[in-house]
Amino acid sequence: MSAVLHSPLRTPGVAPHAAGVWAAAAKRFRSDHVGMTSLVVVVLFLLVVLAASIGLVAKDWQAEHGVPDAPPTFVGPAAQTESVAVAGPSGPNVDISAVDPLAPRYKEWDERAAKFKAEEVVKAETLPFGGDRLGRDVLAKALKGTQTSVMVGLLGALAATVIGTLLGALAGFFGRHIGDALEWLYNVFTAIPTILLLLCFAAAVESNPLLKSVIGRGIGSVALILALVGWTDVYRQVRAEFLKHSVRDYVRAAEAIGASTSSRMFRHILPNVSHVILVRMSLLVVAFIKFEVILSYLGLGVGVDDVSWGTMLAEAQSELILGQWWQLVAATAFMAVFVTAFSLFADALRDALDPKLRGLE
Repeated sequence: MSAVLHSPLRTPGVAPHAAGVWAAAAKRFRSDHVGMTSLVVVVLFLLVVLAASIGLVAKDWQAEHGVPDAPPTFVGPAAQTESVAVAGPSGPNVDISAVDPLAPRYKEWDERAAKFKAEEVVKAETLPFGGDRLGRDVLAKALKGTQTSVMVGLLGALAATVIGTLLGALAGFFGRHIGDALEWLYNVFTAIPTILLLLCFAAAVESNPLLKSVIGRGIGSVALILALVGWTDVYRQVRAEFLKHSVRDYVRAAEAIGASTSSRMFRHILPNVSHVILVRMSLLVVAFIKFEVILSYLGLGVGVDDVSWGTMLAEAQSELILGQWWQLVAATAFMAVFVTAFSLFADALRDALDPKLRGLE
């Protein structure tokens, strides 16, 4: 005679509840220490972007707080150069009233000018991270440049993901003539190197007054140019996923019960491929930030009234000749830390959403 013992933690005849895809991915991501550390760094940079957007930090980045080319505080003030005064002519003043009709008014004007005292602003000899050639704080410029470059990367990646997802879903689900037309468009864009195509788009906007007046030279225009160039990678992966999922049983079942085409595409298939889209978008953010830096460095990015890591590097190029290295170091350090952290975050996110890449499952 045998007895059957049931575990008090499990109801007989009921299978244990399995964790969802996103819950399992979040658990795997939390166990990745490198990914969590990089996420903290990325969140800190996003907080800087938010603070700069609402004016909490770097609000007066254009103000000239220091002397031109003020060195960092830890370096100390620059060596003072001796100024040689030029001796004025000696002797009594020459009466030029005969040839200058305004000469009698000079004394009156001098007396009036003496009544007004100009307030002289004392500028700092040093700044925390140094100053540029106009005396603007390099740290404030780097913080404001973080807002510009990161916003361009995020907005461009989001727009490129939307374009690539929509076109990839249409090509993968319908195929035939629609798929052939979109494949031709994809091949045209991928036949040209990305950086060359990007420079062509930017130069076309810069040289065409009509396009320049419509699109402008702000963050949105640069993000739009990047999106028009960078949608191809998202398209390729989304198309492959829709080709694979469109013939699966759950999609066939949805079609059998009368689900519309848009419902099958965006309510059934799209949620099942969202992890691929999310990873690809995170990779595009890093790529678009690098492209924005290149465009701004060449003068084809943001306008002269804005600042980004690329414009800071362009300014620092001429300053290096005079031995002023702090603007280059500030822009490079901010960009390197964020790009490295976001790249590690994207790798950890990809491993968490697709653990088979690391052989975990």
